[in-house]
Amino acid sequence: MAKGIAVKLALAIALVSGLSACGNIEPWVKPYERQQLADPIMVANPHPISSAYIDHVWEAREGARGALGGGGGGCGCN
Repeated sequence: MAKGIAVKLALAIALVSGLSACGNIEPWVKPYERQQLADPIMVANPHPISSAYIDHVWEAREGARGALGGGGGGCGCN
């Protein structure tokens, strides 16, 4: 009997905490802080053209590597 009450109590606590997560969602970054995030030094890939070239070379040489969006085998004849 006590086990059933404990299970119901745990379920009620999980339900209440789950619903409270859907409450007032505020952004972590305030509007006046976004200018620091828009700085070019914060970009994930500072050299997109050279990175695309290196990725293409690796795809052509390492056919098993993949996962970069290109097709073809290791022979380089895409």
